[in-house]
Amino acid sequence: MPNIPEDVFTEPEGFSSDTLANLGPLRRLAGVWESDQGVDINPKADGPERRVFREHIRMEPIDPQTNGPQLLYGLRYHIHINAPEEASTFHDQVGYWLWEPASGLIMQTIAIPRGQVVLAGGTVGPDDTRISVEARRGDTSFGICSTPFLEVAFRTDYYRIDITFHDDDSWSYVTRTDLAIRGNTPAFNHQDSNKLRRIGQPTPNPLVGVLKGGAAG
Repeated sequence: MPNIPEDVFTEPEGFSSDTLANLGPLRRLAGVWESDQGVDINPKADGPERRVFREHIRMEPIDPQTNGPQLLYGLRYHIHINAPEEASTFHDQVGYWLWEPASGLIMQTIAIPRGQVVLAGGTVGPDDTRISVEARRGDTSFGICSTPFLEVAFRTDYYRIDITFHDDDSWSYVTRTDLAIRGNTPAFNHQDSNKLRRIGQPTPNPLVGVLKGGAAG
């Protein structure tokens, strides 16, 4: 159970408006990234399929967010994936990465256009080079919500992503998604992995630009 103060209304004061300077381990995710070496292991009727994919990720700093006394810094992201031989979208995903400096809480929100949303969480240190978050179906804190069709045909019971930051300004990930497929047991371990290279630097969050403009004037 998190340490929640009695006063849940009063917001913090005097905190930094500079998200990039206060992202903790998420600082190394900020920017624009690409790779054509992704690998997807997904279920098909006649058995697992291995596909190589091309991935483009944009992660933009957002202004600091508060939930009463809770202070969060974060990144808004968009992931677009397609197979090298196809122009059509293979996977599309939007969401946020969030960091609470006071507790070490890290969160990822996921929304995909097949009728599924996820809130995954974990705890890390500000200088950690590896981060992980996870979610479970039925968990009211860090859980998974899907459409009726997905619940019956491809029920997601568990999600986890493990990210490793490398010294060459790249990062890699491995995701695990446990899929309970109708008519099949046990659950299928759907995996994705990739190593991303930077192609663009991050831009400051909007509030930083506003404050700098005011100071200049």
